[in-house]
Amino acid sequence: MQEAASGCRMTPVQPWTGVVLAGGRSSRMGQDKAMLLWHGRPLLERMRDLLREAGAQQVLISGNRPEYAGITDIQPDLGPLGGLASVIARVADATMLVVVPVDMPLLSTAVLGKLLVPSQHRCVAFEGQRLPMRLRIDIRVREALTTLMTGAASSRSLGALQRSLRCQRVAVTASERAAFVNCNTPAQWSELIDENPD
Repeated sequence: MQEAASGCRMTPVQPWTGVVLAGGRSSRMGQDKAMLLWHGRPLLERMRDLLREAGAQQVLISGNRPEYAGITDIQPDLGPLGGLASVIARVADATMLVVVPVDMPLLSTAVLGKLLVPSQHRCVAFEGQRLPMRLRIDIRVREALTTLMTGAASSRSLGALQRSLRCQRVAVTASERAAFVNCNTPAQWSELIDENPD
């Protein structure tokens, strides 16, 4: 694998597709998080371009976003799990997905590269994090999603999916953990902007 720090693209075990989860209501933010400007461009475009830089063959956008060919949730109001299920319904078995939230602008190709190390696990994520994660789509993933989507509302989460799939956890350093900061409120967004000026 080429070093991500040099700006080179990753060389994963197989081609992969990036997914940006951008279908949330942003109720705590009070405005559409995906369209907040990060260094002059929408967060959604920042995350899409990051996946491309990391080596994604294509990038799919989850959410009702026609201007980005977004994939609308099949079942609305089921949160990130519902968005992910709607994307997975559109891809073939054996597809490898790398899934990121729309509101994690400090992620880097170097950090994402740790998810692309060859592994036999169908689910890979970082210690203590639900996102980003890597999924290899197969019947087991589809069955797990169906079970969660039709079960109790309290079980409809990415965490429940990862537990069901016995997700492999990747260790991260203290400095890498800083990349997982996301923003859900205006105060968090303001702090993130202040700490990371143009």
